[in-house]
Formats: sequence, C-alpha cells, structure tokens
Amino acid sequence: MSEILDRLAEVVESRKGADAATSYVARLLSLGEDAILKKIGEEATETVMAGKDGERQKIVAETADLWFHCVIMLAHYGLKPGDVLAELRRREGISGIDEKAARKT
Repeated sequence: MSEILDRLAEVVESRKGADAATSYVARLLSLGEDAILKKIGEEATETVMAGKDGERQKIVAETADLWFHCVIMLAHYGLKPGDVLAELRRREGISGIDEKAARKT
C-alpha cells in the first residue's frame, strides 16, 4: 500500500508551483492552508456520510478522496505519507487507550 501513497506523494510534489489553471493540486496548494484544511473537512464529512449510507463502493471512493487530500495537506507541511506510516508503526501493538493516555502526559 505504501507504494501507491509514495507515488501519489511524488505526483503532488511535482505539481507544487505548476500552473494552477491546469492542475487541481497546484490550484489547491496555491490557495493555502485554509483552503486545504477546508477541503479535508469536506472530504471527511463526505466519508462519514458514505459510511452512514453503508454503500461499500461509495465508502471506498470517498475514503480515496479523503486520503488524496490528506496527501496534499502533508505536502503543504513538508511531510510525506511515510511520516504517517512511521507513526502508525510506532503505535503498533500499543493499546489505543494507552496511546491516547500517553499523549496527555
């Protein structure tokens, strides 16, 4: 799975500074943090709504949209999917309750 995320991140990186008139990614990046984060919120809401509808293909499609926009957000902040995957690896085998409690200390 990480290979497709890495390739997607490479495409997003290559769109930084591209013509916003011809590249959706360049356009969103050029609009800045607020626009990127607003789009994440919209996609997250659509993903939740798809889950509530229970339509498997719609859930997959909306989750793909959310992940795509999260990759754009990561690029905006100079991060890559590998950074998120490393954090998930770090948490592997740790109870979610324990992990969350550790963040508070």
